[in-house]
Amino acid sequence: MHSPAHDPRMARRAVVAATCGNALEFYDFVTYAYFAIQIGHTFFPSTSGYLSLMGSLATFGAGFVARPVGAWVIGGYADRHGRKQGMFLSLLLMGAGIIALACTPGYATIGIAAPIIAIAARLCQGFALGGEVGAATTYMLESVPPERRGWASSWQNSSQMIAFTVGALVAFLLSLWLDDDQLGRYGWRIALLAGTSILPFALLIRRSLPDHPVHSEAPLTEAESLSATPAGFARIVVLGMLIIGAGTTTTYIFLYMATFAQNTLHLPIWVGMAGDLANNTAGMITAIIGGWLSDKVGRRPAMIWPQLAFVLLIMPMFTWFLAAPTVFAFLTLNIVLSGLGTMPFSAAFTAVAESLPRGMRARAFALVYTIPVTTMGGTTQLNLAWLLHRTGNPAVLAWYLMGIACMGLAAMLFLPESAPMSVRRKAIRTPALAQ
Repeated sequence: MHSPAHDPRMARRAVVAATCGNALEFYDFVTYAYFAIQIGHTFFPSTSGYLSLMGSLATFGAGFVARPVGAWVIGGYADRHGRKQGMFLSLLLMGAGIIALACTPGYATIGIAAPIIAIAARLCQGFALGGEVGAATTYMLESVPPERRGWASSWQNSSQMIAFTVGALVAFLLSLWLDDDQLGRYGWRIALLAGTSILPFALLIRRSLPDHPVHSEAPLTEAESLSATPAGFARIVVLGMLIIGAGTTTTYIFLYMATFAQNTLHLPIWVGMAGDLANNTAGMITAIIGGWLSDKVGRRPAMIWPQLAFVLLIMPMFTWFLAAPTVFAFLTLNIVLSGLGTMPFSAAFTAVAESLPRGMRARAFALVYTIPVTTMGGTTQLNLAWLLHRTGNPAVLAWYLMGIACMGLAAMLFLPESAPMSVRRKAIRTPALAQ
């Protein structure tokens, strides 16, 4: 395998470049979620707050539809022409989508053209993000020795949480600075455009990176041998989709907490924003810990034990919170559950990506990632809004989260260990299924 980037300085530079662009793309993609209510009023005005919110969430979901297409097109481009080229292309497209959405006048100004342009901008963002995840993850993975892949890949997961944290902080500060009317008229636009300030730097640093030749003809690594047969490849793909589906649904449930706090619990806007800031900060830290841990004890232990703790704590934490929904309880719930719920997926990203054939790794990982993100993550907030509206029971969110977390845990138990033998020798004992 090509190894100039295995120089520590080059490896750090590669991680910074991939993380910077990845964080920018996720920042603007999810800032929409924080301001779903305000954007709904702008592009989907209605006498029914529920219908306006559903229109906004449907547009948010539209961004997911284009993700598999972007994964196939940009991921394949990265496999043929280099990871760097795919990363650069996805960032350009994402920037165009951000600016278009933030600058589009509302329905009151240009009528039906407003929601049409908004949906088109979301499709462009989704297409770019679908290709970004494969190119950026594989670039980071291939920039370091196998014994540090967990740490490097953890920045793919952590960069999302960094984006969510910065987005939540911006939203929180805007909710303190502006009143509800100002947030609805232009506050959300400020939040979106704030992300573009880093765009020139991100493009410059990505342009300056060396590219990695794929070397698909080189001998298989130990991890890649797991998918060397059709049955082995199918196993990695199916289990990877189930695990990532659980991870992305968990992420978007926590992204919904700001809307949940406002719409269902009728807490002030700033409380919801503070909750998102808390859960994203916790996830940002535990994502790095999870990746580092997977380099010390193996991928499976770093996935299974945190996920098991997460499953066991969901219902007790929500029961305690819903009995007395105070600000303290809301913040504690977000910090504890988001921290545990994020930790396993750095190891999962590494395990799935390093097990795929390098000649098709960018496209294959992007598809394994984006298909469950589209089918499960993209519908999460719509499903939650509908279930909460239909049942009137806030606890339905906890039961939804519990079911998804159990699915992820089951898939983790059957995913084979992909860490190098030097890491496996140090691994703690884990359930022996599927070894």
